[in-house]
Amino acid sequence: MDRNSSTERTPLTSLTESFERYLLDKGKGRGGDGGNYRRNAARELKRFAEWAAGDRGGDDWTGIVPDDVDREPTFEDLDERVFREYARHLGGDRGLKQNTVQTYYRYISAWCGWCVNEGYLEAHYAQRASAMAPLPEDDGRKPGDQQAWTSEQRHALTRHVDEQAREAIEPYTTLPEDTDPLDTQRARYAALKAARDRALVFVLAYTAVRVGELLRDPNDPRRRGVRWEDLSLDDGSMDVYRKKQQWDAASLPDPVISPLRSYHQLMDPPTERWPVFPTFDQRTLAELVREELAERGERPEAITEQRDEYARDLLLALDEDIRPPSITTDGARSILQRLSEAAEIDIDHPKHDYLAPHGGRRGMGEVLVRAFGYTVAARYLDNSEEMVRERYSHIEAGELGDVATEALSEVDGSVNDRHE
Repeated sequence: MDRNSSTERTPLTSLTESFERYLLDKGKGRGGDGGNYRRNAARELKRFAEWAAGDRGGDDWTGIVPDDVDREPTFEDLDERVFREYARHLGGDRGLKQNTVQTYYRYISAWCGWCVNEGYLEAHYAQRASAMAPLPEDDGRKPGDQQAWTSEQRHALTRHVDEQAREAIEPYTTLPEDTDPLDTQRARYAALKAARDRALVFVLAYTAVRVGELLRDPNDPRRRGVRWEDLSLDDGSMDVYRKKQQWDAASLPDPVISPLRSYHQLMDPPTERWPVFPTFDQRTLAELVREELAERGERPEAITEQRDEYARDLLLALDEDIRPPSITTDGARSILQRLSEAAEIDIDHPKHDYLAPHGGRRGMGEVLVRAFGYTVAARYLDNSEEMVRERYSHIEAGELGDVATEALSEVDGSVNDRHE
């Protein structure tokens, strides 16, 4: 299938129609051949499709299509209850180990997330808490097995987004005065998008703030995403709504300040109540602009004329102070998937083939524990020292292993000396 084809994606699209495109995107070989991940994902997607059609499961399982309908399962049939039932199926009568159940479910969850980004689904149902509730605890995963950005990966990603931002901002800021207004707007939009991506990556890479504290959660109105008024770049701090259900100040270290300052200057938000990381989704912004201008008394014809004067609705929203929503955590994952691929970063992880947002936090945790110990790391990570010790126990185990090796070397060496 041509990856650039304009295949229509609707709720009535069958599940299997999306598999080939997904596997092409995820396979190591761009032609769709090779790659352990692709093979394993293809196997699990086939099993999921058979289960959804009623060909797997218990004797009384008839699939997710209503009994009075004769067709293949489509995206219209999917919701979080379906994924909850599949999680229950995986953990049921197949005799799978707990960590194997988790692994198999992650293949389906990754496909579900891709379907959201590609427009097949409206929400990442597989990641909903109710969908994942039947999954057993993963008794095979150690804290150190969870993704953490390495220093090399962090530097590669931040260097890439910094270069992309510079390459987009400089042409915009050096445009001749007689440049066509729409061309100027296009250049500004490209600069804004690159600057937003750079700022987001630097914040995720260096602050160790949870992505759910930074961006919007559609299911929790208190988590509306950080706004510019929540940031104090002079003090190097940012107010976030913490996991413990209260507002608290998080640190903004030096590497983060410059990208945020440059981005703020470029955006020049009409008020400081604007989100730091607004959505750039064209459909969302188009609907928002039309509705807001209509509420302000503008007629449909006037709204169309006004929108035609702008290359992008985001720029109209900035001029008219029509505040867009922040991107969601799913949106951040989509951005990082795109950037990880563009930066050609080498990633070897069983769950993620890109640098996931939580990996930035865990990567900083690794750095802090190694450099300053558990107490300082716990304060920066907004966690108890006990929890940090548990999650980063592999570091202490490795260090103790080095101590044991050194001790054995000294003792064995002294024994050998006595026998010589």
